[in-house]
Amino acid sequence: MVMSFFRRGETGIEAIAHRTVSMLGDARHSFDLASAAVLSGADPDAVGADVRDTDERINRAEQEMRGELVVHAAVHGTENIAVVMSYTLLIKKIERIGDQAKNILDLADEGVSLAGEPDSDVLLDHRRTISTMMSEVAELLSDPDEEKVADFRERADELRRELENQIRGYMHSEEPANYAVPRAILYRYWKRIVANLAGVITSVTEPLQHQGYVDDGETDITDD
Repeated sequence: MVMSFFRRGETGIEAIAHRTVSMLGDARHSFDLASAAVLSGADPDAVGADVRDTDERINRAEQEMRGELVVHAAVHGTENIAVVMSYTLLIKKIERIGDQAKNILDLADEGVSLAGEPDSDVLLDHRRTISTMMSEVAELLSDPDEEKVADFRERADELRRELENQIRGYMHSEEPANYAVPRAILYRYWKRIVANLAGVITSVTEPLQHQGYVDDGETDITDD
């Protein structure tokens, strides 16, 4: 199990652990704002600058932490190489979640608005679920619990399959393109976010070679 590395006493690693939680909080902030522009009628221009500024902050944090991890590896040698590589994978997945949030905003910038649509309750429920899952992952990064992690992974896998089925449904839908296409794209971004959240969790539960996979490395859950 890799879970113990989040409780290490080295100052450098502890600082990076705290920053990954902050980074995920930024990704959730962007996700909530971008989703409001697509699903709740928020003005894309009003939230766009915040989303893009937050995305830049996430990107800077990833780059800075990569550098810090290189320094940590240089100082401590191969002793902590698995920890360093695990964090490198983890922060990349969080950065990708931020990218998907920005992609959702791009839908709004293209004029997509699903506010008040007949399926808006379903869409908003998915948004709330995914936002809550981001908060759960942040808590699990701060205080890993094997039972809670297992429960999260099960729910994430179930939601990922549900979102994938929705995408397939829209691909074969007889609805007009201006109805089906935006929803298929939105569900695709959601599926990627959920897959990356599940990938973050594998960083605290799986050995390095299985991170991004489940079923003892049999099933790839990466979705960039």
